[in-house]
Amino acid sequence: MSETRSDGELLRAIAADRDRHAFEELYRRYAPWLTARMRGRCADAAIVDDVVQETFLAVWRGTARHREQGAGDAAGWLWRIASRRLVDALRGDGARGRLRQTLARLRHRDEASAEERVLAGVEHGDLAGALTRLSPELRAVLQATVIDGLTTREAAVLLGIPPGTVKTRALRARKQLREALA
Repeated sequence: MSETRSDGELLRAIAADRDRHAFEELYRRYAPWLTARMRGRCADAAIVDDVVQETFLAVWRGTARHREQGAGDAAGWLWRIASRRLVDALRGDGARGRLRQTLARLRHRDEASAEERVLAGVEHGDLAGALTRLSPELRAVLQATVIDGLTTREAAVLLGIPPGTVKTRALRARKQLREALA
């Protein structure tokens, strides 16, 4: 009967020895959970499957490294990797392409919808300028909580800051945006 290894032992074996059995065990332990969590963020199963595969590929290749001190548990670490990859996947050509299509429809219509006017304003209007004037820390919190739709706790994990800091930065960002757009 074999012993069940801890997450830390599995991660060390993968990083140090490229232990395939350790990798398979980590994958079996976390891939279903990670897939379920990602599907809560993205309805496109193909994108979710790609993100989960890319996450574990990063672990195997060593491009994502787990640091035991302060990095949190393996689940949180895998979630941070997957969240970033999901954001990248959603932000890629898909999101830009949708914005371009919306702007193209705007140009070909006499009357644009309110949603299309807002999207155009984000790209070219006062809001875009106000967003660029925010500090990178405040923009990152808005990106995670507003655009990516993460909860305060998930944004904290993604950004590597305490939840209270996420809330404070979100309040500061909204205040600065209100002042800039007033």
